[in-house]
Amino acid sequence: MPSHSPRCSTSTSSRRRLADPRFAYVTGTLADGEQIRLCRLRYGGSASIWGFSIYRASAGDYQPSILHTGKTAGSPEDALDTACGLYLNDPTAWTGPPKN
Repeated sequence: MPSHSPRCSTSTSSRRRLADPRFAYVTGTLADGEQIRLCRLRYGGSASIWGFSIYRASAGDYQPSILHTGKTAGSPEDALDTACGLYLNDPTAWTGPPKN
């Protein structure tokens, strides 16, 4: 299994499949250039709130899932934090900076 960087790189990108414009697929690029599927976002009519499905490598599909916020829909940033925390074994991806 390839070693993963501790965080998703800034080159993480989303791509929209033309066959179904309701979905955006998010892929992470590792330090060695390998790309891994992370999650799928479902457009629900708002640019700020999207449905979330995690990519299941073991089954090769996307499963509707709960974000680290406890909700089934949220911002694209919440989806990326959740997926990176799970796939890169880095739960700090979804913890914010200390509050004063």
